Amino acid sequence: MSDSDADGPLRERVETWLAREMPIIQMHGGTSAVREADPESGEVIIELGGGCKGCSVSNVTTGNIEAELLKWPEIDEVTVRVPDARESLGGPDQAESIMGVDRTEGGRGDWGSSNPGKDHL
Repeated sequence: MSDSDADGPLRERVETWLAREMPIIQMHGGTSAVREADPESGEVIIELGGGCKGCSVSNVTTGNIEAELLKWPEIDEVTVRVPDARESLGGPDQAESIMGVDRTEGGRGDWGSSNPGKDHL
């Protein structure tokens, strides 16, 4: 018996499936939320967050989720969103300094602080 044949609302079945079949999300500090699961239209929207933001393999995870859920007969369209990590920092238009951290050098501060020079003890 597959998940799609189980009793219960589609949203709950997708949430149960995510928790059971995609433990890697939680293991890596990520989160998942079913934002929409419409059995009438067959549309499912999932949002990944936490450690998934900015993760280099999140596209693999999203592809796996989409491929598996599209096997369910009542699901016709799957969208998995992973917010860009920069969105939580205010996006690309954010001022260069956030709480005193200079983003111009990868958050390490200005050149002087990362290379104090020959006079530094």
